[in-house]
Amino acid sequence: MKSRNIILGAVALLIGLSSCVSIFNKGKGNMGITSEPWGKTSDGKHVELFTLENKNGLQAKIASYGGIVVSLKVPDKKGVMGDVVLGFDKLADYETRSPYFGSITGRYANRIAKGKFTLYGKEYQLALNNGPNSLHGGRVGFDKKIWKVKKLYHSSEVGLELTLTSADGEEGYPGNLKCTVTYILTNDDELKIEYSATTDKATVVNLTNHTYFNLAGESSGSVLDHQAMIYSERFTPTDDSLIPTGELRPVKGTPLDFTELHRIGDRIGMKYKPLIQAIGYDHNFIISDSSGMKNAAKIVEPKSGRVLEMETTEPAVQFYTGNHMKKLTGCKNGHTYDFRGGFCLEAQHYPDSPNHPEFPSTVLRPGETYKQTTIYKFSVE
Repeated sequence: MKSRNIILGAVALLIGLSSCVSIFNKGKGNMGITSEPWGKTSDGKHVELFTLENKNGLQAKIASYGGIVVSLKVPDKKGVMGDVVLGFDKLADYETRSPYFGSITGRYANRIAKGKFTLYGKEYQLALNNGPNSLHGGRVGFDKKIWKVKKLYHSSEVGLELTLTSADGEEGYPGNLKCTVTYILTNDDELKIEYSATTDKATVVNLTNHTYFNLAGESSGSVLDHQAMIYSERFTPTDDSLIPTGELRPVKGTPLDFTELHRIGDRIGMKYKPLIQAIGYDHNFIISDSSGMKNAAKIVEPKSGRVLEMETTEPAVQFYTGNHMKKLTGCKNGHTYDFRGGFCLEAQHYPDSPNHPEFPSTVLRPGETYKQTTIYKFSVE
């Protein structure tokens, strides 16, 4: 009798667990994560491509190479899905000719003047890969690394946890830096990116994502008809090599005034010295030094009705309009990308901060943890 009761109890427990699993799966809808091989790098390392999908059908494809956002499909005002990020179909193109499409950039996103900085009395020389300066971590930055990837599941979101260790001395930077970047696709139609890093020696860190967006679709021409609002009243003027002068200048009265929503192309050609010969926008907009999440930007594409809103814990955002991307051929589906065919909103600390003690610090010390959260939220209007 006792063994019979044990068996009945076990059956009841299994039925209960089965019901719980059914309810959980039903609640997930279309949510899920799949992965597939995406070829090998030139030095023979295997790369995977992961697909995240939320319950509303939003879909993000992310590669283990560079943590690249390869594709991001969101609906327009008619409900038609479209890929709104620029990129390539093949891994080899990302290796050999990508202007940082969709990638994690680091150790130090943006520029460090002459590739030099001094920390606790010691001068460090970084690799120079952008004229006289070091850009986005050097010649082999985080955009060219293979990240370890772990799938993450939750009742209201799916994600990927990417991890990487950058060795002491790599590209000239001090300290063994352990990094984690987590991509989360939520059922609120957000792509959330969370960053963290620790070090065993004092170093400098400034991580970001370098996705190029075109809300009309990744092959829809220039982004000049997009409307932009950036929640910033000041920016950091630069010299001719895009290194900050140290000033903090008001955007009011300049072509960089996006305090109200207006067309990106309206003032992009105006003659104004910090615009660097009117080539386009590639500027650090100061959001706020306060901690916590802050509204950073809003971009609207009138024809499709797609809207991108950005929040971040970072003090600034680099707004870039694809100024150096001129007739890039052989892109996704054989498309050609036009001059200014995408825009970037790169959450960051200020460029060249290690050489400007008056700027918010990018120094990371042993025992501390670098943290950042940035959210790109999609909707229509």
